[in-house]
Amino acid sequence: MSVQARRLAVFCAHLNPTRLPPDPPAPLLSASLCAADSDTQNRSLLNDCVFCNIIRGQSPALKLYEDDMCLCILDTSPLSHGHSLIIPKSHFPSLDATPPSVVAAMFSKVPFISNAIMKATGCSSFNLLVNNGAAAGQVIYHTHIHIIPRKAYDCLWASESLLRRRVNLDDEKVSQLAARIRKQLLPSDTSQESKNGNFFSSKS
Repeated sequence: MSVQARRLAVFCAHLNPTRLPPDPPAPLLSASLCAADSDTQNRSLLNDCVFCNIIRGQSPALKLYEDDMCLCILDTSPLSHGHSLIIPKSHFPSLDATPPSVVAAMFSKVPFISNAIMKATGCSSFNLLVNNGAAAGQVIYHTHIHIIPRKAYDCLWASESLLRRRVNLDDEKVSQLAARIRKQLLPSDTSQESKNGNFFSSKS
């Protein structure tokens, strides 16, 4: 299955759910390894990373923007005209493995780059997307952000025409779900912040 077909299948998966293989184990790579390899195993992993090869200038790409922290290129399997990717120059296999400072650097460029893409493509809107893990459609395990230009009635995803069922905030199952998520946000030892009520204990 092509990368484009896989992405479309994932985006519409809730219409016809299928079982996807489990996520591969995330390689433990240091932030500097895209530029310099330190041992045979890491060298092999990074040589197989298309984004690392692009960053090192070893693979071709149409670059739109570049600074010390990140790079923006045109996607070679676009979902729409102007579909682009923001990539950190350091290798991190997924968004949750990426340091907050790197995530901040990537997302801080979104307004600047997306405005340029929309003007160049004549689009009025865009989707900002991160595929994090195999079940979410991630196929390149070097974290990246998709900027996908959109036009009205482009019918890119059939799921957009579906009516969503509203959540009943008084439903016990919904409240339990929110409580479980809040619990995961807390540090292992209860911090002073949580004692001071910085984590919500009820719906707002």
